[in-house]
Amino acid sequence: MTDLPLLGAALYLKEFTDLPGVEDFIRRPGRDVEIRDFTELGALSDNAWRDRAEAARRLFAGHGGRVGIHGPFWGVPIDTPDPDVRRIVQDRLDAALSALAHILDGRGGGHMVVHSPYTTWHWYNRGTFHDDGAGIQERTHATLGPAVRKAEDHGIEIVLENCEDKDPAERVALAASFNSAAVRVSVDTGHAHYAHGATGAPPVDVFLTTAGAALAHVHLQDADGFGDRHWAVGQGNILWPSVFKALSACAVLPRLVLEMADARDVIPSARWLEAAGLAR
Repeated sequence: MTDLPLLGAALYLKEFTDLPGVEDFIRRPGRDVEIRDFTELGALSDNAWRDRAEAARRLFAGHGGRVGIHGPFWGVPIDTPDPDVRRIVQDRLDAALSALAHILDGRGGGHMVVHSPYTTWHWYNRGTFHDDGAGIQERTHATLGPAVRKAEDHGIEIVLENCEDKDPAERVALAASFNSAAVRVSVDTGHAHYAHGATGAPPVDVFLTTAGAALAHVHLQDADGFGDRHWAVGQGNILWPSVFKALSACAVLPRLVLEMADARDVIPSARWLEAAGLAR
């Protein structure tokens, strides 16, 4: 049983300390942690990140697992065409990386999740005068460039997470276009399952296998193929054996992070996967 993949969890700092059993669940085996606090509006404005970053640094000092954050995504598209908006997006990304670097305290090895710029509009307008594949890549480079350089300096990986993506290969190619070890790929199982059910995208396991060696991070959540549910694992209809079969082919296992709408579902999700013989 101990050779099964060890699951991590995405949590707010308050959930880690206040929810019964969560701290022991994370600390005892040294699970990976993803801090969600810096997604909140205002959390990265005017150095507002410093107090939370310091609290997180103290909380996870000496923690046996890896520590990362979910980067900002509300209203901060990484392919924005407006140079004034781009400066704001870059400021938020820089603040998030500063927060993570402070938490890591020189250790490196952290990750920051950033949402994909690809939308269903983009996919369905290929070949029309709305086709903007080259523009998306160009604008994403213009926006993310400073963040990538900073991530390289601090030993952090920026992982590009699928949201509306219908073609899983586009995001993989975008990550590769940076030619940097600091830019890799994330797959969110629920987002992929939504795209599969609602827009005809490939199933979840194909998102994983398409990422190949670029896959560094996975958000595990269950869904019904209709929307972005973030249900406990086992409550939706994702085919979990196919997910973990795809993961088993990875030469290096990505970070596996349970990301629930309700953090109380983290431990039951891990127990469900353990009972299924898939993870622990």
